[in-house]
Amino acid sequence: MNRWLLLLATALISTAALAESPGEKGLRLAEEADARDSGYGDYVADMKMVLRNRAGDESVRQIRISILEVEGDGDKSLSLFDEPSDVKGTAMLTYSHGLEPDDQWLYLPALKRVKRIASRNKSGPFMGSEFAYEDLGSQEIEKYTYKHLRDEACGDGWQCWVIERTPAYEYSGYSRQVVWMEQDHYRLVKADFYDRKGDLLKTLEWSGYEEYAGRHWRPAEMFMQNHQTGKSTLLEWSNYRFKTGLDDGDFNKNALARLR
Repeated sequence: MNRWLLLLATALISTAALAESPGEKGLRLAEEADARDSGYGDYVADMKMVLRNRAGDESVRQIRISILEVEGDGDKSLSLFDEPSDVKGTAMLTYSHGLEPDDQWLYLPALKRVKRIASRNKSGPFMGSEFAYEDLGSQEIEKYTYKHLRDEACGDGWQCWVIERTPAYEYSGYSRQVVWMEQDHYRLVKADFYDRKGDLLKTLEWSGYEEYAGRHWRPAEMFMQNHQTGKSTLLEWSNYRFKTGLDDGDFNKNALARLR
């Protein structure tokens, strides 16, 4: 083998050795997406939740959302129901973590008490929706292992990375998730959720993204379809406001009953 061919072969071998594995690439993309959205501090928004059963009958709920970014840990989030009257005053508080179970509390006005959501029950439906309690916490990097599957077209003419993520925490209702992340701004476009038996359970789609505070992208809609029951839940987001001055005192589980 002449010297040029030897150098070429050595370069090719070196390049192959440095190439990322699917697991390394999946983790890197997840970390980059997380880094791009860090630094928002806090935000509040209004949300309309539309529940649809298999027959197409709808029920609508109005909710106020508050999110606080926590340095070195997962976000804190608070959901306060304003309408209809039978759920008015219901409040859900989540302290997200990595592999450690999220802390979650639900205040039910009818019972006049705060109920702690046990780790084993996090796969259950939140307030009759197709979103599980485990879907409500921030998606911390440590919660999953990752694997890049492929690149493909998606959404409105975008190119997406398709990444498989497997829950690394106990008591998840999912065996795995497959997510589509567009390559320009690292925004999630779609996610397929597979149940513990490995069957497709739900699909979540994000749409109507807008950029806030110069770098933070948020969707106008999130649509979750349950393929096994025929039910769906649409979340319509509006009135995003960033850096409103929230702090830990606004996310106090002992104050849930007094929120208005």
